[in-house]
Amino acid sequence: MRYVAVIEKGESSWGAHVPDLPGCVAIGESREEAVALIKEAVDLHIDSLRVHGEAVPSPSSEVELIEINAA
Repeated sequence: MRYVAVIEKGESSWGAHVPDLPGCVAIGESREEAVALIKEAVDLHIDSLRVHGEAVPSPSSEVELIEINAA
């Protein structure tokens, strides 16, 4: 499965969350660390859902990059 992870730069760190897995978040000091941590968080989140007998949501989010003329 492939989930969309939103990666955002904050004032002093990078954050990541997965829209299809509410509560699945990660924070890192760098973008690379945030990406690595969100991958781990997705695995742990899905494992936890399975252990508790809950349904694992199918990926449904999509990404569309929008370009604008910011003149």
